[in-house]
Amino acid sequence: MSKPVYLAVYDTLADWEPGYATAQLARAGYGIRTVGPTREPVTTVGGLRIQPDLALADVRPSDASLLILPGADSWDAGDELAPFARTARAFLDAGVPVAAICGATAGLAREGLLDDRDHTSAVSFYLAATGYGGAERYVEADAVTDRGLVTAGPTEPVAFAREILRLLKVYDDEAVDAWYRLFHDSDATAYGVLEKAGVL
Repeated sequence: MSKPVYLAVYDTLADWEPGYATAQLARAGYGIRTVGPTREPVTTVGGLRIQPDLALADVRPSDASLLILPGADSWDAGDELAPFARTARAFLDAGVPVAAICGATAGLAREGLLDDRDHTSAVSFYLAATGYGGAERYVEADAVTDRGLVTAGPTEPVAFAREILRLLKVYDDEAVDAWYRLFHDSDATAYGVLEKAGVL
């Protein structure tokens, strides 16, 4: 049985960003455990109230398959979420993958985790404003995976999920590509591939 996926949750979390990934991972048999700054409830930007399963201080990379860091207004409002970026470093150092989207990419940039990895985000100048040292590694793409780290911008939750499904080898490449075509492009021809693969 696969280790659970940890989904970071915090106030102003962008609800739409992790949903495709967590839903498909759960369907594939992964447990999804929410991790908050503490175990106190948090409220997403859409007004959903989430009671975290775990506090960040109790998280160990060895207990998880992946750490997902969604965007949130609070990534750019001070150092409140910096402990999540430090946790991402611990995960990557332990060989456990991390997936960051939108504002979380800026948090990882500030932590120095994008200095030596190919990566993407909303736009290059958004990350440049952090003063990080990895601007030459920025890639104009919907989502990028490099050495266990997935990055994506806020408009690419489907591509973000695609990279996570590939990274964890949840399905073979043909099925992942078909899944992406279905959910990103509304390509009905993808159904046959997904049914054959047992994804739908």
